[in-house]
Amino acid sequence: MKKPICEFKKLSHAADLPLPSYESDYAAGMDLRAAVPGTVPIKPGERALIPTGLQMGLQDGFEAQIRPRSGLAFKFGITMLNAPGTIDSDYRGEIKVLVINHGDEVFNVSFGDRIAQMIIAPVSRAEIREVQELGETERNKGGFGSTGIE
Repeated sequence: MKKPICEFKKLSHAADLPLPSYESDYAAGMDLRAAVPGTVPIKPGERALIPTGLQMGLQDGFEAQIRPRSGLAFKFGITMLNAPGTIDSDYRGEIKVLVINHGDEVFNVSFGDRIAQMIIAPVSRAEIREVQELGETERNKGGFGSTGIE
């Protein structure tokens, strides 16, 4: 499979930060770093929009998914409100990460902290059709919990 091309432009407040990178040979996501001035405290239950200081050019047919880092989620209760967040291939604004603190203590985000991970994934676009009836299935209209717990 051909690798998608992902171009980055650093903004002035991220000039000293490295570009996103895969931290291991088989990592699916590349880490995004915080480009905040000083330290941003996030109290329990609070949310914050953390800038990365990056703009991205992603080729058509792909999206970037912004996801929590598992270590931050487990150790501190830090996650993303809209996980996974989607960055469309035609967006050219600054990448920002919508963080929430589900932990019990204030979490401080400092300049350069690895705050989220970004996955590049192919996009499928559906053909939209209006119909008068839908075909039935075994599940049919069964909703939450209708398939059981076993």
